[in-house]
Amino acid sequence: MRVFHLSAECYPVAKVGGLADVVGALPKYQNMLGLQAAVVMPYYDRKFVHENEFEVVFKASSLLGIRRFYFEILKESTDKLGFELYLVRIPGLLDRENVYGYPDETEQFIAFQIAFLDWINWSQQSPDLIHCHDHHSGLVPFLLYHSKLYTRLANIPTIFTIHNGQYHGAFGWDKLSYLPEIDLTQTGLLDWNGGINPLAAAVKCCWRYTTVSPSYLEELTINSNGLEYLFYIERAKGFGIINGIDTQIWNPKTDSMIAEKYSLKQLTAGKQKNKEALCSRFGLSSDKPLVSFIGRLVVEKGADLLAEAIKKSILLHPDGINFFILGAGDIPVQEELLELKEKYPKQCNVYIGYDEALAHLVYAGSDFLLMPSRVEPCGLNQLYALRYGTIPVVRATGGLKDTVIDFGEEGGYGIRFIQPNVNDMVHALDRAAKLYETTPHLQLLRKRMMALDFSWDRSALEYINLYESLKPAI
Repeated sequence: MRVFHLSAECYPVAKVGGLADVVGALPKYQNMLGLQAAVVMPYYDRKFVHENEFEVVFKASSLLGIRRFYFEILKESTDKLGFELYLVRIPGLLDRENVYGYPDETEQFIAFQIAFLDWINWSQQSPDLIHCHDHHSGLVPFLLYHSKLYTRLANIPTIFTIHNGQYHGAFGWDKLSYLPEIDLTQTGLLDWNGGINPLAAAVKCCWRYTTVSPSYLEELTINSNGLEYLFYIERAKGFGIINGIDTQIWNPKTDSMIAEKYSLKQLTAGKQKNKEALCSRFGLSSDKPLVSFIGRLVVEKGADLLAEAIKKSILLHPDGINFFILGAGDIPVQEELLELKEKYPKQCNVYIGYDEALAHLVYAGSDFLLMPSRVEPCGLNQLYALRYGTIPVVRATGGLKDTVIDFGEEGGYGIRFIQPNVNDMVHALDRAAKLYETTPHLQLLRKRMMALDFSWDRSALEYINLYESLKPAI
């Protein structure tokens, strides 16, 4: 079966969040299991493109309303990522450096989807199934089945995966003309709350939709930024499949980005070497428990609670706990954390921005990883932490709830708290500090975590089984 994954991000080509990690790993593991999976994404003027060889496999032009645009499909020549990679380049629209944030973002992603459909329609490159990821490709299922231009493709099944249901990509009806010729009697499938909503359209039109954890599938009916009723009525089409991680990249035995490689046998010494390297770089003591946060400094991630919770934890343990923050986001949150760093320089440090190599060292060198998310569809950071023997301290929501069992329960290995507030977080951090003092128990939990299997092998097979269930209709 030939499958095209359609996405705005893919690691290592262009990464903003977890979407890139999923799309950069899932097709590779599917190919290992016998599928023919490829990735199609926009062209970005980035390092990966400049350092690798691409060939133009298709050129054409199309229309975005009354505006004619030219596009070309570039294929990475060596399939070095473990799958075929195709980039859609559109001069003036899809040839920029950043993934998001442009004022004409709606036009960018509509043109991306039109170019993709025109390519597979005109070049006879029809896949057996199209797997769309998030709202950036959410119009594809509608256009496949309700545009006269793509009648030849109308029998191709579509799967739509929701990585974050808070973002819909909605825009006004004044931009309906950007779409190719469609059956105007079906425009209700595009509509939600008086506008064109690509995420809603995808859920209505795709053959099946998935979320990146079972718990998140249920949570969308309660909190999806206005689409709660849609997810309720379309629930029968939905499947929750927990994300995996790429164990070839995230492996403390072979990770070239960390200070000291280690396996389960060298766990204690290996983690200590990495902790010493991290603490030395950022002026912290390697003799104290180190709690780290990696991610976007936004309300969704609970980052607005960090400064107050860290301050209270330091006051509760004046000489017994250190913190390190790696991330960027809302300016007020960044400023609060930087002020905290100035006030408690020996117990708290902050790196504003993102550095992939540093992230690997943080996972390897930290004792605990804090994830106080208000919303977390799956979360990959806690899975990386588990892989490196770092205990996740998480709010029990979405994929965090599905992947982290509290150490107080049978077979548990992490720390969970219920409410996204400062008091619950401080209590969880107090439990972490006390756990750190019980060395034999701490080591037992670390070994238990590192033995867990959250690889893509299991999840990739679940997706393939879902694809196969649609085969009689293909």
